[in-house]
Amino acid sequence: MNLGIKIQYQGQVQSKGMKGYFFFKESIKNMKTSATVTRSSKHVCKKIIQYVDFENADVIVELGAGDGVITEHLLASMGPNTKLISFEILDQFCDKLRAIDDDRLIVVNDSAEHLNKYLKENGFDKAYDVVSAIPFVALPKELSKKILKEVKRNIRKGGNFSQLHYSTLVKGIYEDIFGEVKTEFVPLNIPPAFLHFCKG
Repeated sequence: MNLGIKIQYQGQVQSKGMKGYFFFKESIKNMKTSATVTRSSKHVCKKIIQYVDFENADVIVELGAGDGVITEHLLASMGPNTKLISFEILDQFCDKLRAIDDDRLIVVNDSAEHLNKYLKENGFDKAYDVVSAIPFVALPKELSKKILKEVKRNIRKGGNFSQLHYSTLVKGIYEDIFGEVKTEFVPLNIPPAFLHFCKG
């Protein structure tokens, strides 16, 4: 298992339909950790990265990367010297992430609660911005708080934390840890999505 190490693979590009089928199959098998059976739409992907400071970021962190649909949008907007550390706990999705041919991408097959460890291993003190699709609504409350406090400790002051959800049920947990939360609704997604934006 490769943890926090840059990995580059050559792979065949799959059609949208095949990617969607793979995501559906793996999500059904791992519903507790994926919390959805469809990939995020391009509308969600573009919206969730809107506050990332691509011009100045040296390292961006992605939590709950899944099969890489948001990852690909992040990479497409990043500069050549920016690194993307993408966390994903499901082995099958990590294989998909590692197939992305981009040496700026660092795939971490581990829990986001160990964020500090992997930042340090890759030569960074703080994450510049963090984008997350972790299904906190499906996690134990204490684990959710632990991960979010780790994000708060390891994001630069004024850094942007962006979170994908399909409801506003746990919005309060972000308010408790980050303070003010801006929420935007994206109807063009299955299911419709809520995006929460916070400042580090």
